[in-house]
Amino acid sequence: MDRERVDLTGAPETMLATLYGRALDSRAAKSFLHDTTAAEVVARIDYDFRRTGVNAGTAAGVAMRARYLDNWTSGFLRANPSATVLHLACGLDTRAHRLAPGDGVRWVEVDYPEVVALRHRLLPEPRGDYRLVAASVTDEGWLEEVPADRPTVAVFEGLTMYLREHEIRSLVRRIVGRFPRGELLFDVYGSTGIRMQKLVPALRNAGATLHWGLDDPRAVEPWGVRLVEAVRSMELPEIAELPLASRVPLRIMAKLPGLRDVGRILRYEFPALSQPE
Repeated sequence: MDRERVDLTGAPETMLATLYGRALDSRAAKSFLHDTTAAEVVARIDYDFRRTGVNAGTAAGVAMRARYLDNWTSGFLRANPSATVLHLACGLDTRAHRLAPGDGVRWVEVDYPEVVALRHRLLPEPRGDYRLVAASVTDEGWLEEVPADRPTVAVFEGLTMYLREHEIRSLVRRIVGRFPRGELLFDVYGSTGIRMQKLVPALRNAGATLHWGLDDPRAVEPWGVRLVEAVRSMELPEIAELPLASRVPLRIMAKLPGLRDVGRILRYEFPALSQPE
């Protein structure tokens, strides 16, 4: 079978590290996400995945965070069977395949044109009311084409840290301003994580740069949202299921100021009860 050559650089290239992490997790004796489609896609790509620096430990972290976001998304769809999902900076993520949303769900995925072209070649289109949009999530035009007639959940994994604060603030406010109600589900780095970015092989080798870090999850509430849940990456409950050699360093880091806040997974709802300026 001919493999698909991938020539991406910068932030788009880092999606291959996330893909590889989910693939490695699917092969582990204790898989958190069971994303076998990711493993199939990795086998079809002509790329040196050693560049990502992803190992079994980091793969487990990728899978645990993805599962948390999957569970929150599923919970929203159970409460709102007729809803819109905005999957932003979707990369080669198979979330729509993993969750298999019902017939009442409108699923919209957005990423750069070169990433969308790659998705078309490597992934089957999910069933149902599905749309794949070739655009930067910071562009304003694509959102205006999404009907504003349903509760909406926007999920974006591995996106916020690549944007600048004014870009993520504008994105949040546009979503909140367009749809009647919904949730925002995403992960963030803290300021310590941003400072430590040169230690991440996937970022170094792709020539990608992180910009925005968030230390206080309530700091974004003035953008029109209300914090519902904030989970530190170092305190995910699934860490208890990791092998001892992986579990102990994370437990130690979780007790150290700065490092314990290196990353979080966040859930917000809108409209907020109050929207301060």
